[in-house]
Amino acid sequence: MISSTANPRIKNIVLLQKKAKERRQQGLFVIEGRKMLEEVLRDAPGALAELYVTQDYINFPEHQAALADARYEIVSENVMRAMAETMEPQGVLAAVHMPRYDKTELLKRKDAVWLALEDLRDPGNLGTILRTSEAAGVTGVILSRNSVDIYNPKVIRSTMGAVFRVPHFYTEDFLTELEDLKKGGACLYAAHLAGTKAYDEPLYAGKAVILIGNEANGLSKDAAAKADCLVKIPMEGKAESLNAAVAAALLVYEAYRRRR
Repeated sequence: MISSTANPRIKNIVLLQKKAKERRQQGLFVIEGRKMLEEVLRDAPGALAELYVTQDYINFPEHQAALADARYEIVSENVMRAMAETMEPQGVLAAVHMPRYDKTELLKRKDAVWLALEDLRDPGNLGTILRTSEAAGVTGVILSRNSVDIYNPKVIRSTMGAVFRVPHFYTEDFLTELEDLKKGGACLYAAHLAGTKAYDEPLYAGKAVILIGNEANGLSKDAAAKADCLVKIPMEGKAESLNAAVAAALLVYEAYRRRR
């Protein structure tokens, strides 16, 4: 049993929790809780790099059964609390390899819906968007390099496992990426307050890319200028805009409805 927070492996988990740079360099991120572990063991068992549990956790027969084929290290309750980001850890935590996707092959798909996120900053928004994207059958999510780290612990918790099932990648040059998508036959729809069409008017047929901007500032002028169609979400009352995750959900579900 590991009982000291000075253990190098434990200190590295804490680094992975706190530093995006460490996550990128090591190609690892941290998951917490029984539900997330179940998601990994079911959908990406090969991604599991290190697994830590408390004695209380493995005292439950159902937990022992789930871990039958997994290698794990037992840690003290104090060590688990030191590693965890949540206030009340469930007694299980793991370091997991980041999923890798073939961007070139994914972008070749002709009948696809993509989400392109420009400088999204809120972890909860990104996690919710990824979870909603899975439910609405989105092909994948493209993020500008200034967007929040998708492997941020708060994002991971919000995805409820969707991070293992929805292809995603960051792009160094968001505007060039949009241009390349258009050259590849995609039609770009931007959620924008200056939209000339309601969001439920377009057909979102073929290869469709839905653009969502920063929570505070929306899409940049340059990104909006790349769009083939600016769409707006009609609103009553004095509301000027919707939460980015809500706006994204409305548009991807409209695209899903059209395709059904």
